[in-house]
Amino acid sequence: MKKNTMRDFLGFLFGVAAAAACFGLLLLHVPCPRGLLPAQQGLIILGRSTTNGTNADPTPSTKKPGIAPAPAPGDDKLEALLRRASMADLDKTVILTFASQAWTAPGSLQDLLLQSFRLGVGTEPLLKHLVIVADGAKAYEQCQLVHPLCYHLEAGGVDYAAQQSYMAKGYLEIVWRKFLSQARVLNLGYSFVFTDMDIIWLRNPLLRIPIGADLAMSCDKYYGDNPYDLDKLANTGFMYVKASPRMVAFYESWYKARLSYRYTHEQYVFQQVKDKLPAQHGIRVQFVDTAYFTGFCQLRKDFNKVCTVHANCLVGLKSKQEKLTQVLDEWKEFKKKAALLGSNTTTALTH
Repeated sequence: MKKNTMRDFLGFLFGVAAAAACFGLLLLHVPCPRGLLPAQQGLIILGRSTTNGTNADPTPSTKKPGIAPAPAPGDDKLEALLRRASMADLDKTVILTFASQAWTAPGSLQDLLLQSFRLGVGTEPLLKHLVIVADGAKAYEQCQLVHPLCYHLEAGGVDYAAQQSYMAKGYLEIVWRKFLSQARVLNLGYSFVFTDMDIIWLRNPLLRIPIGADLAMSCDKYYGDNPYDLDKLANTGFMYVKASPRMVAFYESWYKARLSYRYTHEQYVFQQVKDKLPAQHGIRVQFVDTAYFTGFCQLRKDFNKVCTVHANCLVGLKSKQEKLTQVLDEWKEFKKKAALLGSNTTTALTH
């Protein structure tokens, strides 16, 4: 009788354990990110090693990353601006863009971006979270005329008044200054949604950003249905970057990798290292669908879905301005017709 009771009790425990295991599997139904390391492989995070197989951040190291070895001039002002712009419901997250003098001229890309925020669905309230990093005194002056949250990044003696040819020296200098400004924001402990200035916002894109990603990035063309498939052409024009010691270290490695791929931009460098560095730092990378984050490389114009439109695969500032203005005009017409058609269509505009 006692043996039967013990056998029944052990059977009960086995059943509970099996049920718990099955429940855990149900909770983990999403595909595994390709960037994660195997459970038993150690991670090197800001000089600290962990072999517990988790992605939890260790106690931050006192060692400063190479891209930001010490507080930079203006960090106090930048942090005050970030604190003012950060979202209360998304812990220390800001919207970030970068502007040179050519992009901030009246009627140029800066005006188009801000206009799109005012015309988009659910986007105008986001303006109070948008920080424009102005590269140089003239860009800063022009930014202040149209937006309250401008940060003056010293231009190192060069204010680029004219547009820079793709991959020219001036273009690459601007690109890497943009990258370092993002790194500075991370070092100050703020997550950010980065948007290039040649992007217009038609709908709140934050609703389409995967909350489980450390780094969510746009791509030129999106095929298939697996956002963790890294076999896509990365586009750094739109990114969500979650602040953490792991991400700071990842940015440091990304910046150092440029030495192996000289005379090119950060997007190309990421494309070369995307299979290695995310795994090395335990970073979850996810690409976002061009159905929602579209551009001229793979233009999707279903205005019931589109959140952002990027003037990628277009050459020249004038071409970008003309095409984005055309899309914005079409968006205005769409909204007018939607309002006339009634509640069903206007409801679609809110999602």
